Amino acid sequence: MRNLPSGTVTFLFTDVEGSTKLLHELGPDRYAEALAEHRRVVREAFGGHGGVEVDTQGDAFFVAFPTAPGALEAAAQALQALASGSIRVRIGIHTGTPHVADEGYVGVDVHRAARIAAAGHGGQVLLSETTRNLVRMEVRDLGLHRLKDLAEPLRLFQLGDGDFPPLKTLYRTNLPVPASVFVGRRREVAEVAAVLARADVRLLTLTGPGGTGKTRLGLQAAADASDRFPDGVFWVGLAALDDPQLVLPSVADALEAKDDSAVHIADKRMLLLLDNFEQVVDAANDVAALIGDCPNLNVIVTSREPLHVTGERVYAVPPLEERDATSLFRERAIAVRSDFSADGVVGEICRRLEGLPLAIELAAARINALSPAAILERLQERLPLLTGGPRDAPERHRTLRATIGWSYELLTPNEQRLFARLAVFAGGCTLEAAEHVCDADLDTLASLVDKSLARHRDDRYWMLETVREYADEQLEATGEPTELHRLHADWFKRLARTAEPELRALHQRPWLDALERELHNFRRALTWALEEGECELALTLLNALDRFWGNKGRSAEALAWFDGALAKGSELPVDIRARALWIAGRHAGLVDRRARAQALLEEAAPLLAHAGRREDHVFCLCELASIQQRAGNAVEATRLLDQAVREAKDLGQPRALSAALGARSHLASARGDYAGALSLAEESLSLRRTLNDPAVVLSSLYAVALAALDVGDEHRARILFREALELARNLGHLVMIAASAANLGYLELFGGNTTEARSLLREGLKTFTEMGRESFVADCVSGVAAVEAAEGRPRFAVVLWAAVDASFARVGGQLDPIDSLGRQRFEPRARATLSAEDLVAAAEEGAAMTLDVATQLALETSTE
Repeated sequence: MRNLPSGTVTFLFTDVEGSTKLLHELGPDRYAEALAEHRRVVREAFGGHGGVEVDTQGDAFFVAFPTAPGALEAAAQALQALASGSIRVRIGIHTGTPHVADEGYVGVDVHRAARIAAAGHGGQVLLSETTRNLVRMEVRDLGLHRLKDLAEPLRLFQLGDGDFPPLKTLYRTNLPVPASVFVGRRREVAEVAAVLARADVRLLTLTGPGGTGKTRLGLQAAADASDRFPDGVFWVGLAALDDPQLVLPSVADALEAKDDSAVHIADKRMLLLLDNFEQVVDAANDVAALIGDCPNLNVIVTSREPLHVTGERVYAVPPLEERDATSLFRERAIAVRSDFSADGVVGEICRRLEGLPLAIELAAARINALSPAAILERLQERLPLLTGGPRDAPERHRTLRATIGWSYELLTPNEQRLFARLAVFAGGCTLEAAEHVCDADLDTLASLVDKSLARHRDDRYWMLETVREYADEQLEATGEPTELHRLHADWFKRLARTAEPELRALHQRPWLDALERELHNFRRALTWALEEGECELALTLLNALDRFWGNKGRSAEALAWFDGALAKGSELPVDIRARALWIAGRHAGLVDRRARAQALLEEAAPLLAHAGRREDHVFCLCELASIQQRAGNAVEATRLLDQAVREAKDLGQPRALSAALGARSHLASARGDYAGALSLAEESLSLRRTLNDPAVVLSSLYAVALAALDVGDEHRARILFREALELARNLGHLVMIAASAANLGYLELFGGNTTEARSLLREGLKTFTEMGRESFVADCVSGVAAVEAAEGRPRFAVVLWAAVDASFARVGGQLDPIDSLGRQRFEPRARATLSAEDLVAAAEEGAAMTLDVATQLALETSTE
């Protein structure tokens, strides 16, 4: 065997850029000559600096170096020698402490180095921060990037200061970070990629029983395909859902869509991964309709069964090949015991487990207590007796159940009890929740994690869905599921009610994030409550989550839950039903279901008055007035607001009066009475400053700033937007951060402060981009263009404006008033400084550019 470096090792991967294209350009003979020269040069450079060639596949090299400086010097020498030739090589370098097994290097560092290389371009050398810290050569910081191995973002560096296109890393995505490295499946990934690349396949379903690795294969295939989908690759986890009607709202959540999913996606080139579809398979037609409405949308589904809709292509995920299976066992075993060394028994274990990834992981988790031989012996003893499930079930599925059953029977009674009880949670739980609901203790939880029957990450514990299903069967057998579900619902009701006042406080963002993490548990609690007829509990929980639904853009889902609870809860106490009707009506208005909103609010208003909820009655009248205003019924809107103001003054409640005055301001603005709108908005703000609720103060600050702009008072608007931005940052209110920063950026630009304008518009652009708010992204790109024009770069400004126009032409829409004003002030001057030829070329370049590319260019040029 080669004498491979050990300890701290620097890995170097190379790959030839565009080898297929180069073969066609040079022809077979010249290409073979160029490739042979490339191999000679590379081997000479690497060998001269202590590199050991670990593997060579086609035109790619995998080399290990005992030192990081040696690896970088070798890379620099190789590129210099290849510079005059036709072959361009990309190189990735990463340093780690891998395990050296009989078969070679094992560990995440090898995979990481390969992925770094794949992210680069011909002639570019990329290195990780670990390697950067060990060298003194000149490198360029390229910032944080998510690689296609789906790990946490890495800071990458480039050798030298050459200019290259953006790295081929994951850009717009929410693909989750798996707990462990992806092993093997090279053939399957290639097969899925080939199917996904076909123009006639837009729906690909990966099928197989639980534990076959559908999710991991789907995630990796989606990551690898990301270059083909410039508008994003998004994962939608459905494991915790049991209501098919929640599938499309879950898609909208993942996309952070303001409108419904089809409107948001439109003709974007986007890839969705719908994971664990089997329990919501009745939503198959909804998915097919979404694909039909969105001409450039591709969907990957993981499911235990096909969707059976037109156009679906099914890929049955096979068991792991023996080499991949043993590699997976070895990787997972080393994670448990670092000195583990595989032997021939491991192959037999994997064959016995039929190459099922989950079964292999469960077995490998036992390596800290059992030798491979002992594991094999137990498997031989137990599997024939633990087939489980129906006799006609697929053999692989029966084997998987047997493996989970084997792991379960090895638990202590306390571990078995907790394992079963944890099934009550959807999407995992905190330690505190497990302690309260399941009477858990930390040691037992940690033991379940060690045995791979539970997972732990970021202070949360959860189970793979296949394992949770088995646990749920054990829970049903105990006879205590009803009691546990009640404890579960009570716990999350209490969490929501604890958070409710905090969502009115200055630092509300941690609470919003905490509620977001428990969304699946809230859904589980609501489902159980409605099934059991516990409508009062359900509405109490829904009411407490009111601001959460609104702040997170989930009004459509909230309305669906309210409708279900109200339909079953006709005998509820008047005050609970009245408040629920009012809140449901407001959420209906937020998703523009005006008729439904009007019906709910009209039913709520007299009940609120009857129940003595006079302040809520004022809010309800304001909501009704807003619905009438949008319907064009200004007379009725005025009547309702007059009544609201009178009642609010009678109450002497500044919160109610400020809401009524704010609603009057919106009505005045719609009528063109800008001075009146400003006066009313200022009065509303003055009242809200007396309240202990910074969120409503923020809303009023923004409203007054906009009203000030309408009357031409840019100085006043600048002061108010700055105050709003500071408050929004403290609250973590992303929409208001982005909007306030962008508007303030324009005002700074109008005042001649281009440096501050650039920084603020970049903040708005970056935040709106992260949120997926495309129309607002286009507005901010237009703002960056105005800054470019003001600072004397007219050609780039025209390119960006052309890209914005092309985006609006594709999806509809237009610039907001302040964005339009900025363009009117700076575009004519920019166009006048360019020649006719330059103007045409710049416009054509921008028109051919996607909004994503324009956004990336605008962000890069705006970096301070």
